[in-house]
Formats: sequence, structure tokens, C-alpha cells
Amino acid sequence: MTKKLLLLFAILPSFVFAQHSIKGNFSPAEDFEFAILYRVSSSTSIYVANAEISEKGAFEFKLDSSAVSGSYRIVYALPQEDFNFDFIYNAKEDIELHFDLEKGLSFIASEENKLFASYNRSIAMVNSSIRNYYSKQEKDEAGYAKIFDILKRTQTEFEAAAKGYLALEFIKACKPYIPSAHEDVITFSKNVKANYFKNIDFGNKVLQNSNFLIKNTISFVFGFIDRKNPNQSYADNIDTVVEATGNNPEIKKVLLEILWDQFVGEENEITANYIASTYLLEIAKTTNDTELANDLIAFKNVSLGSTAPDFEVKLIDKDDSVLIKNLSDLKASEKYLVFFWSTTCSHCLDEIPQLKSLVKTTGSDQLKVIAIALDNDIYRWKEMTYEYPDFIHVYGEGKWDNEIGNNYNVSATPSYFVLDKDKKIISKPYDFEAFKIYFEKQIAKENKEVEASEKQN
Repeated sequence: MTKKLLLLFAILPSFVFAQHSIKGNFSPAEDFEFAILYRVSSSTSIYVANAEISEKGAFEFKLDSSAVSGSYRIVYALPQEDFNFDFIYNAKEDIELHFDLEKGLSFIASEENKLFASYNRSIAMVNSSIRNYYSKQEKDEAGYAKIFDILKRTQTEFEAAAKGYLALEFIKACKPYIPSAHEDVITFSKNVKANYFKNIDFGNKVLQNSNFLIKNTISFVFGFIDRKNPNQSYADNIDTVVEATGNNPEIKKVLLEILWDQFVGEENEITANYIASTYLLEIAKTTNDTELANDLIAFKNVSLGSTAPDFEVKLIDKDDSVLIKNLSDLKASEKYLVFFWSTTCSHCLDEIPQLKSLVKTTGSDQLKVIAIALDNDIYRWKEMTYEYPDFIHVYGEGKWDNEIGNNYNVSATPSYFVLDKDKKIISKPYDFEAFKIYFEKQIAKENKEVEASEKQN
């Protein structure tokens, strides 16, 4: 998600007088070193100011008349995407808050934020009552009606109280589904899902310039899942999101890119590639976003089941002659391991000897290692290759700026890609231990198949 929340630093005029302040305290004070204020927009987080934190945890931001109303974010530690909280600044009042690492965020001054916080607490309490009702599995129509009457009145009263506040836009968008009659839990859940985006306007600028649309989209996509068929659920939910966004191409692109990045991070290639092939690649091409298009294609090209990107290898025959072939032309083995490493990578130097020992337990006709060094020191690389004579060695000149590494979407070494005899990617172990487990399972499986075949004969 956070890849889209880029940090843009703005230079503010020093001669503009302060209009309002955002101040507060962090607790426990000793756990905080800095506070940075950003304004949230649909695709960026724009730097506004930074503040010193006193020994008692106090901080203060002075805002001038150029500070526009909207959603703001305070970052208080690294990584920024994990250590932050959002609030509303309406450019009409000062804000005083308290943030506790265990208890979270509370507001001392700011009618806007107090109102919205109160709304969220009230809705959470009613939702807790709904969950408790369904957990009892007892039908009580009068009690059921009372719970949803409270929910309806709570929503109506807060919408009335929020008139004139930015919080009203969020409160209206959060309007919950309220059944007209008693529903069993399955029917209720289906209707909650069907009405999830009913009151959310993806064209609303207040919602766009906040984390509201992102947060609710992620909650929807990951929250309504059939555990027996999760990838189909994800695809259906993503389709629903795209339909709900309507004619808002900019926010649609932002949301889809965030979802794609989320599934990439969770190593769910099926859903990530569904997003790319069904929606995002076409959007990237239409908007001339070459970088995004290349990222989507590169990821798909090295997904499980894809044919591995081709590259040249040098082979030495029995007469010491050098033969140059493509990976796709190799016929010497049932499986291949494309192993990316570097002479300066400590993990690589620890794992490559273990890899050498492991592959010795099988014949080269069963597994052949192609070791690609993403490096800048050709002499050290050449010297080290003599220690691994059974590997096919490739020098990836340029380290991270190497065509082979880029085509395999390699961002760290060591990286493992297991290919079948047709050069299709069949496994991408995380490290040597993962490859060892995969390798030993494959050997055991093949031995069982041989034993079964011998018994039949």
C-alpha cells in the first residue's frame, strides 16, 4: 500500500504568520524521537512540517493560512508506513491530542475530531452488540429490532451533529446496512457485503484525500473471503471494487496498484496477476506509466508456471571448447536451479557451499545449477567459480543494473528459481533451507515413483 503514498517535500514561505496549531503529547515520552506532519492526498503524502519532542513528550506544529483543510498524518517512527496516525484538520480550530503506544489516539481539543472519534466508538459498540446477538444463535426478534433501531438512530444523530464539519463526509460514507426484518447471520453477512460500497462516493474529494478509500477497499477485498476458494473470492471482490469506483480513473489506478502491491507482498501471484492482466496493465499503458507496466510484466514473467526468461550461458565441452547456448536450448537435465548470488553477499557465501554439497547427492541429469553472479568484481567472481566446477556460471555484470537480474525481478541475493526440463518456473524457494526442503521432497517423491514402477514390473 505505502508505495503509492510518496513523500513530497514542500518549501513553505517563512514570512506567513501562524494561524492554528496542532500540539500534543506522546507517551511514554522516552520512546519518541521525532514527529513529522503530512497532508494526505489521493496518491501522495505531502510534507508540511516537523516538530521537536520535549523530554516530557510534548510537540507542536504551527500552521499558517496556506495549510488547507483535509486529512493529515503524523509520523512518529520508522518505517513511516507502520508508525503513524491520521486526523482531520478543518483550518478553523486548533488541535490538541494525546497519543499513547498502548491506548492509541485521543483528542483533548478539536470538536471535529472529538465528534468523529465519538461516532466511531458508538458504531463499534453497536456492532459489538450485533456480533453478540448472532453468537448466541437464539432468535429474539424484539431484541434484534432494538439493536438495529439504536444503530439507525446513532447514524442519524451523528449525521445531524456533523453538519458543517468535514467529518460528515466520512460519517455518511460509513452509513451501515440496516435490515428491514430479522435476518439469519448468513443472509445478514451477504447483505452487508452487497451494500458495502452503497454510500461511498469514490469521486468525493474529501474521501479521496484521506486513507478512507484505501482502508475500506482493503477491508472489503480481504474481509469477504470464501476460505475454500480464496483466489476466486479475491477476484470477485476486486471486480466489485472496480465497479464501485465508477468514472474515477485516478483513484481506480491508485487502489488497484495498492492491491497489486499487497498481493505481491503476500506472494499471491495468482491474484496479483489477475489484477494486472484484467485491469492494471491496460491502465498503465493508457496513462503512459511505463515504469508500472514494466513492473507488472516483469512480475508476471517470473511467476510460477511461466516460462523462465531466456539468457545466454557458456558451456565448456570435453575438448575445452566454449559453446554459447540459450537457457531454453539446454537439454542436459530434468530440472534446473537458477541461483542468483554475489561475491559480496554474506548470505550467498554461506549458502552456496551448502548448495554445492546438496546437489552432489543427485546426478547432473536430474538437477543442474546455473549460478548467476550479480557483481562488479569479475576477477573475484572468476576465482570463486573454480570452487564450484559442476555449476554453470554466468557473470551478471552491473550488479543491480543487470538485464538478467532485472528480467527475473531480482531485488535481493540469494534468489532461487527452480525450473522443469521445459524451463517453466515450478518453485521459488525463499532461501537455501526452503530449497533443501523442496529438493528432498522431490527426491523422496521420485524414489517412490521408481519403487512403484519396479514393483509393477
